[in-house]
Amino acid sequence: MKIIIVRHGDPDYKHDSLTERGKKEAEALSERMKNVKADYCYVSPLGRAKETAAVCLPKMHMEAEELVWLREFAPIVERPQKKGVAWDWLPQDWTAMPHAFDLEKWPEHPALKAAHVEEEAEWICREFAALLEKHGYRKEGKYFKAEHPNNDTLVFFCHFGLECILLSYLLNIPAFVLWHATIATPTSVTTVATEERRDGVAQFRMNAFGDTSHLYAAGIEPSFSGRFRECFTNEDERMD
Repeated sequence: MKIIIVRHGDPDYKHDSLTERGKKEAEALSERMKNVKADYCYVSPLGRAKETAAVCLPKMHMEAEELVWLREFAPIVERPQKKGVAWDWLPQDWTAMPHAFDLEKWPEHPALKAAHVEEEAEWICREFAALLEKHGYRKEGKYFKAEHPNNDTLVFFCHFGLECILLSYLLNIPAFVLWHATIATPTSVTTVATEERRDGVAQFRMNAFGDTSHLYAAGIEPSFSGRFRECFTNEDERMD
């Protein structure tokens, strides 16, 4: 089985929609996605993801099922620098957390516990697990039982914060590390596929993360949403 996770285009967060740049990104993405032979498509209920999917799905000759748990990761946390999403902590803060690199214990930081981050992550993972079981794969410990092995392709139109929770479940990497050590820019495409070297036993391996080759093919530079300045003296890039 193959799972393709697509982040929405450049967002207008205030209006939960796409910017004009995001619409151009989504159009470039659709030219890529029309070649994807998807068997099932799923979409977040938020506008920016639905707008992105709406450009792609007609060219894919597909419809998408809306799943509420594919919304962006919702908890708002009292971080040291400012109140906000569960990620975007400063490096000197998050790397000093006792369990940041622990797959099971990373949500135990007091600020994360106060925001019910663990409960939100567990809810998403339960829903994701149920969907994967429906498609033939059930997690057992750190690997998956291939109860009904298949070559289906599942496409998810969603959000970066949420994507990291899904990848954490599939790859056994702490979501907190994925949030801070990776970035999937708008309309980027991440591909994860099963590896089944023994009958009935599977693991997921990521063979592409945050790919934006469709933007370069269209002559579009990936937008900066979700990223911060690459050098502190780059005053034209985001700092907070």
